[in-house]
Amino acid sequence: MTTVELGRATDRLLPLGAPVDGAWIAERAVREVLADAARAVGGTAPEPPRFRLAVAAAETPFPVPPGGLPPGELGITMEFAAVAGRPLPELAGRLRTALLGATVEAFGLVVAEVDLRVTDLLDAPPDPVTPAPPPGRTSPPTPEDPVALAALAVDGVAALTDAYGSPVQRADGDLRLELAVTAGRRALHVVRAVRTAVTAVAPEATTVTVVVSELR
Repeated sequence: MTTVELGRATDRLLPLGAPVDGAWIAERAVREVLADAARAVGGTAPEPPRFRLAVAAAETPFPVPPGGLPPGELGITMEFAAVAGRPLPELAGRLRTALLGATVEAFGLVVAEVDLRVTDLLDAPPDPVTPAPPPGRTSPPTPEDPVALAALAVDGVAALTDAYGSPVQRADGDLRLELAVTAGRRALHVVRAVRTAVTAVAPEATTVTVVVSELR
């Protein structure tokens, strides 16, 4: 039996797309994009978003990777301070629109609920927050494996990665790839193209799952 390796990453994996997509994405990557979208909403000082599984899928043919939430619809919770004197429903509506837009455009996440909580009222707009620079990113050597080469040939795949284990893992017929998606590309579209390309070169695989570790 082949043992599935555990990588260095400690953050959770969120289900990406529908249960039939067999895809997960690092919570950290989603949090960074949604936090940027929320900070762009004037009159608010948002905290980082939190995620939970709101509606679990009835079943899935894919093995859930270690550290991954089971497939289903997500719930997002965000706390924020608001500038006094501005209508809170309007600010909350703009925040909700920004969050939902980012989840769809950047990722293709399925979100069932967005809970927003006002924690404080501010006398003046908050100072702009400068996001921390991303950590140094490296890519492991590309294995001489048809599966790896097929994945790398897909438009929108920036690199294979090993944050959660080896870039290509096989266990009892299950095949799992880990990769980075090019920033600006919708992650779910890239993942679907990867699964199609990989299935063509590995027809013996019972399931093919994809883990997106980052955008770069």
